[in-house]
Amino acid sequence: MAARPGMSAPPPAASHAARLVARAEAAVRLSGRDPGRALAEAAAVLAEGRATGGAGAGPAGEAISVALRASALAARELGDLHLAARRLHQAVAAARRHPRRAAQALMSLVTVRAQLGDPQGALRLADRAERDLAADDRARLDVQRSVALILLGRHRDAVRHCDRAVPALRGDPRFLAGALLNRGLARAYLEEYGAAERDLSACAAIARAAGMEHVAVLAESNLPFLAARRGDIPAAFESYAAVEGSLRGYPERLATTRTDFAEALIAARLPGEAHALLDRALADLAASGSHASIPYARLLLAQAELLLGDARRAQATAGIARSELERQGRTAWTPLATEVILRARMAMGPPDTGLLAALLSCAADLAAHGWPAASCALRLRAAEAAVRLGRPATAGAQLDLVIARSARPEIRQHALAMRRRLAGDLPGALEAARAGLEARPPRPVPAALRVHAARPADDLAAFGLATALETGEPWTVLTWAERRRAAVRGTPAPSAFGPGHLAGVRGTLIELVRDEDELFAVVVTARECLLRSLGPYAEAAEAAARIRYGLRRRNLRDCGEPAGGGPAGDGLAGELAALDGRVFGALGAPVPPVVIVPTGALCTLPWPLLPSLAGRPVTVAAEGTSWLTGAPGPGPLPGGPMVVAVAGPGLRHAAAEADAVVRAHRAAKRVGAVKRELLGALGYADVLHVAAHGAGSPARPMHAEILLEDGPLMSYELREAERMPRLVVLSACETGMAHAPVDGAAPGLAGAFLDQGAGCVVAGVVPVRDGEAFALMTVFHAELAEGRTPAEALAVAAERTGVPGFVCFGAGHRRLFPPA
Repeated sequence: MAARPGMSAPPPAASHAARLVARAEAAVRLSGRDPGRALAEAAAVLAEGRATGGAGAGPAGEAISVALRASALAARELGDLHLAARRLHQAVAAARRHPRRAAQALMSLVTVRAQLGDPQGALRLADRAERDLAADDRARLDVQRSVALILLGRHRDAVRHCDRAVPALRGDPRFLAGALLNRGLARAYLEEYGAAERDLSACAAIARAAGMEHVAVLAESNLPFLAARRGDIPAAFESYAAVEGSLRGYPERLATTRTDFAEALIAARLPGEAHALLDRALADLAASGSHASIPYARLLLAQAELLLGDARRAQATAGIARSELERQGRTAWTPLATEVILRARMAMGPPDTGLLAALLSCAADLAAHGWPAASCALRLRAAEAAVRLGRPATAGAQLDLVIARSARPEIRQHALAMRRRLAGDLPGALEAARAGLEARPPRPVPAALRVHAARPADDLAAFGLATALETGEPWTVLTWAERRRAAVRGTPAPSAFGPGHLAGVRGTLIELVRDEDELFAVVVTARECLLRSLGPYAEAAEAAARIRYGLRRRNLRDCGEPAGGGPAGDGLAGELAALDGRVFGALGAPVPPVVIVPTGALCTLPWPLLPSLAGRPVTVAAEGTSWLTGAPGPGPLPGGPMVVAVAGPGLRHAAAEADAVVRAHRAAKRVGAVKRELLGALGYADVLHVAAHGAGSPARPMHAEILLEDGPLMSYELREAERMPRLVVLSACETGMAHAPVDGAAPGLAGAFLDQGAGCVVAGVVPVRDGEAFALMTVFHAELAEGRTPAEALAVAAERTGVPGFVCFGAGHRRLFPPA
């Protein structure tokens, strides 16, 4: 280009350096949209700049500094924080004659240093950088500062810096999106949920319009965190499912998102799922150098361990997290770790005055450091401990603070209910608890993720049930037992039950409930509703475990019993008789059909084996409301149902069993044992029979599986199904088996089918011999085709064949075929 008259042309070296700077700046802008290409372009600029002798004092030194910064920003996007830090230090060194470029590198280092676990050092870097930055870069520095401030628990300061930055960044979509993202997170911690959601949504829109798709996904990936914080567990599940696959190329971002989702899983009482997710997240966070994210992930891991019943391990894990937070200077977060440690201590034994004092101190620390929700929740625990220690005045003072301060209606009403109970006003306590359940309109938990998922109001409903048991009134206990199960499932709390519900009752409903270690049964027949004490829950649960173990030994032939032998050879007869006496000794033989609504470990007891239930049609249900209210179900199909049978691999009798199923019915066929065909059959089958290897996952119910020819079908894969058969028969081992930390959901893979819309599921709760399953299912389907209900058909088949271990879950009392 020719020089204009009166002007001298720039020296060739200077012109070349200017072009390199422009290319490097373009790489900086590209790092937010395409970090892979930004890395390549930065490398090219570095190579060219160094080839021309560029150093800190050379003509290309500025370009080299900017290119190193571009490389660092791209590395940070891809999750390599250590590489990003090295490149930024090199960028500062390369800009010895360019103070503004050195300050820009320091500005970028602020976030990296904070995420490496030194937020205090990051703020000191920000102060160093600010002196040499232009006005627009100072706004960008405010965004970087907010990251360190959030990590330090200074959420209000973070919001203030982002507020100052947003108006100055209207022409810079990358940093504007970052400011909105950080402000949204800070507002979530401040419990300003509506404002937080608006910021995150605006961030996603701006980033997507600017071609920064992964930044948009990152904003959306924070919605599970926000939803979990505000108590909307279904929204957390849905948001995570939408964004998880979009972050595969960003391991550190994905690990952070998994940590956020684990918080929702813990809130939903799915600790096994959360534990597995956090194990993966912690490994990826450590590999990326994201040390600032590790303590919180570890803190969530401690909460999962506590829910899994390992209080000592939870205490140790939370202690490590607290030490990490202290080393990082994050004193505002340490009360959260202390809270978990104290809750672990409560789980290990009765409270003493020292523990009560520690609870009160921690609750005050949580409030002082900006964690009001956690503070109120811990004050509820402290009030419970004070009541146990005979200090009602202390309990009342803590409850009054919660009533005055809590922003969560279910927490506030819980405190009010406890206050009234403390005053001896049981009806008033129950009314306050009912109002708390109705304060937040329920949202059904997504079906494929509902298995054992608890709602935020579960603790309040549990309090209502304990208070109802204190009244000793059977209908009140039944009402609150059903309200607790509704809270778990995210369905509206039922109205009060009473004598008017006896009209039209056929058979017997037995609903088991517990208050700590006391087990009770509410029994409803056509004549009356009774409440009976059944003794210690732990003894019944241990007996159920021994029965399942005995059946496992028998069915796996560990005891050397002949294949056709009954369960008595393993000493099971005595165990079954003892448990039967505990449950039915006080109740008497039930009038069939029998609906059992169990609790805890009794959810997976093979109920049909109890002597008082032998030969009777028995259904195990997750709730009793639909039975009590006579909720109408579909009647028998006039032409008979469409039956589909599947024979999985590796079982000698599976094909013969599937063929027998097809022969038993008028309209029936077999389909291939592959996921595509089985899932496709859900769209048209009225009865689906699967003969295959199965495995329950007691601690991870979303990962129960059926083995097919193209791999396992996991319970969570059913979420895409838009329709379910009326009856699903899982002729597979332990598909009805799962840990049940809360009541209100059917267990295992059986529960996944039921929650997705199946009316009834017949499944095994122990390993079952291949040949015996074939024999039982042949009789079962013959009886089903004659017009018996699934529960009736299973009772007949079990009695004729002597094959134990299968249970009818759901609506087993409804007919699929017209009576013969």
